[in-house]
Amino acid sequence: QVQLVESGGGLVQAGGSLRLSCAASGRTFSLFSSYTMGWFRQAPGKAREFVAAISWTGHNTYYADSVKGRFTVSRDNAKSTVNLQMDTLKPEDTAVYYCAKDRAQFGGTTVTESGYDSWGQGTQVTVSS
Repeated sequence: QVQLVESGGGLVQAGGSLRLSCAASGRTFSLFSSYTMGWFRQAPGKAREFVAAISWTGHNTYYADSVKGRFTVSRDNAKSTVNLQMDTLKPEDTAVYYCAKDRAQFGGTTVTESGYDSWGQGTQVTVSS
């Protein structure tokens, strides 16, 4: 029903920046602006973890402590996209990054995987030291 496609990943040196984008499409996603969107990541051998989320209004943002002050999440409801600006990247940021859609329309912001019901295929981010 909804397709999420991430882009913008790549290889960057420590201290560098990348900007990830997630484009939403699908017949039911004319309501993109009514869903909280989140970013998660999964490093090799580790569980997927919460990175950032932005409320459906765009007024509230939430970050994992590990990325706070370095990453910025934003959304463009007119284009049905959500972005993750990643600055001052560290080798420990290396992971596959996923965007996800909240289960609940007009819901609150959740930081757990179970709160999201649609996921993109992921984009690889590699930070070299």
